[in-house]
Amino acid sequence: MKNKKLKIARMEHDMNQEALAKAVGVTRQTIGMIESGNYNPTLNLCTAICDVLGKTLNDLFWIPKEERMNDHEEH
Repeated sequence: MKNKKLKIARMEHDMNQEALAKAVGVTRQTIGMIESGNYNPTLNLCTAICDVLGKTLNDLFWIPKEERMNDHEEH
């Protein structure tokens, strides 16, 4: 499932994937994979991203149950 909330928050801070990656100590590809839904980050990485973007885990990474259920039904 794509993480549009992360991409929006990053763009609101005028950060590209490279800048966010550098700020949290990962590669640009890792940030791209998180945003595209192809990588599940560790809790430590999630909290680091939240700290940089001034958001909470719920703001960026919580997926409501209804959306999770719909995602499973599509696959």
